Amino acid sequence: MFKLSNNNELGKELRMAVVDSLKEVMESDTSVVALDADLGAASGWSKIKEEFPDRFINVGISEANMVGLSAGLSLTNHRPFIHTFSPFATRRVFDQLYISGGYSENNINIYGSDPGFTAGPNGGTHTSFEDMALVRMIPGSTICDAADAVQMEWLIKEYAKKDGINYVRGNRKAVRTVYEEGSTFEIGKGNLIREGKDILFIATGQLVSDALIVAKELEEDGYNVEVIDMFTIKPLDINMILERTKDKEKVFTIENHSINNGLGSSVAEVIAENNIPVKLHRIGVNERFGQVGTPDFLQREFGLDSESIKQNILNHL
Repeated sequence: MFKLSNNNELGKELRMAVVDSLKEVMESDTSVVALDADLGAASGWSKIKEEFPDRFINVGISEANMVGLSAGLSLTNHRPFIHTFSPFATRRVFDQLYISGGYSENNINIYGSDPGFTAGPNGGTHTSFEDMALVRMIPGSTICDAADAVQMEWLIKEYAKKDGINYVRGNRKAVRTVYEEGSTFEIGKGNLIREGKDILFIATGQLVSDALIVAKELEEDGYNVEVIDMFTIKPLDINMILERTKDKEKVFTIENHSINNGLGSSVAEVIAENNIPVKLHRIGVNERFGQVGTPDFLQREFGLDSESIKQNILNHL
């Protein structure tokens, strides 16, 4: 079960949430191995190398080879976790993930770091607004977008038990805390974190905290807003969407991703296929490439900060 945090302050860096939980998993399960694409210092995975030198491989800037190695390790009864920037963990290696991973029924757990606007000064080449869209096309894959460090730690431990292609995306740096320490979740089930009767926000990733901020501000303006943390994009919680959208006036999806083939598209498909009479508006990135800037600047530039999200929603009310 989960409990919401009351402080809304920055928590542990997500990269360290990954490192700490992965080290805990590796202590108890000797089949787990870690692979990194020459980002050990930036990702903190050098700490894994220090404690488990025989189960850590730095493949260098050779991401496709990293996936191939992971497939081979899976075939020899290992459970690989791999890390690199989200576009290099998905777009650059898509064929290897699809064929050597999914098609060959291998087990590969992937942490794609700094998705969307969080790529910051690394610029457009390192920006992914399409990573979830790509992994979503692999049959049987799992896709999660961590809202905070608490959820990220739980996901890493849960992925260690799962078969298949399991992808989690998240900032490397600290994000606002949404959940209390010790919270647990269920992959494939959304979290109803704020009840309301008029408007529904379905948010994912670090924008969950922004969605909560906007919901509270809109309440002061007379709107009653419900918020769901849809941290699992695939498999999607269809039942929750059907249940919580049927009596709402408007539904807004909120994601640090393209509105195409991510959370927004997934929710739209459910609403359309089940003839739910509700107006849906997708908030995300629309036909844009990444660019250079600080994460805060880029979040505003792409209209994904709380102020921009609020104004976007007001324009549709």
